[in-house]
Amino acid sequence: MLDRLLDAARPMLFMLQPEDAHEATLKALERGVHPRHAGGGRPELTVSALGLAFPNPVGVAAGFDKDARVPDAVLAIGCGFAEIGTVTPLPQSGNPKPRVFRLIEDRAVINRLGFNNGGHAAALARLQRRPARGIVGVNIGANKDATDRAADYVRGLEAFNAVASYFTVNISSPNTPGLRDLQAPAALAELLDRVMSAREALVARGGPKRPIVVKIAPDIDEADLPAIVERLVAHAVDGIAVSNTTLARPLLKSREAAELGGLSGRPLFERSTIVLARVHALSGGKVPLIGIGGIDSGETALQKIDAGATLLQLYTGLIYNGAGLIDRINAHLAETVRSAGVRSISELTGRRSAHWAAKPLPA
Repeated sequence: MLDRLLDAARPMLFMLQPEDAHEATLKALERGVHPRHAGGGRPELTVSALGLAFPNPVGVAAGFDKDARVPDAVLAIGCGFAEIGTVTPLPQSGNPKPRVFRLIEDRAVINRLGFNNGGHAAALARLQRRPARGIVGVNIGANKDATDRAADYVRGLEAFNAVASYFTVNISSPNTPGLRDLQAPAALAELLDRVMSAREALVARGGPKRPIVVKIAPDIDEADLPAIVERLVAHAVDGIAVSNTTLARPLLKSREAAELGGLSGRPLFERSTIVLARVHALSGGKVPLIGIGGIDSGETALQKIDAGATLLQLYTGLIYNGAGLIDRINAHLAETVRSAGVRSISELTGRRSAHWAAKPLPA
């Protein structure tokens, strides 16, 4: 019944400006107004990755819960894990409004938010107050005006190490000038040296050793991708998230298509899935991948797994399909496992990776 009521309320949210609709959604989640679907209960969907036991492979991507306001609600709607952030050491307001645009005809969104968030201290306080249950990752970034961006990532590790299930190092947002420069092979190696050294220092002081995931863009130059993956593997990152939003503009119908910022949603699916498959091939399938970009159905979720994903994240798909999408995806994946005659969703990871990797990137 609640699922149907929330579906009926979605058109009203679309009458609001996107950021106002997002705030209304967060407030509803904070008050417990959301469907409840057990994230577990389907043993065929359990996934062992990053040294963690996920009850299912589906999570909500960073950007939805920037300030750690609703991680438990995200878990309650059936997600196998939640990820908060991107959070920066100091609070920052982000770019001027308007900065989020719905492309309804394309089932997409363009944003140029710019890491707007309340900073480490506010998010940390919320995470410290919640019971330690479920898998909750922390997506860390650098302040726009930071003179030493690597130091900001180190501060993120130090601030959240006691409460994060894992970390995602976000160097792929297109909305902080120069941030994607950290993906260049030499800059990436230097950043990873510092991040991994910081983790080891935390462990030496008696802290837990948290998994580290690096989130990359779908717009990486094809010639640079092998060197980037080589450095990620050489530094023994625990996972790679593929991908963030794109600056590319495939054929789009909506008049908002000319807006500046990162494009997410259905038009990102093909590009992000091809890059995912290529990372899977370049890493030899030895590094768990989080598939992100354009997931809006059980079938698109399965295609990400086929291309090489171990875990999945979505956000824009929820805007257009509602929170019930999570359970529908999990149900579809569980049925696929049964019909494939295997025991676990993990056995399907990468089964069509070569097919996807061979595709040309869309213009």
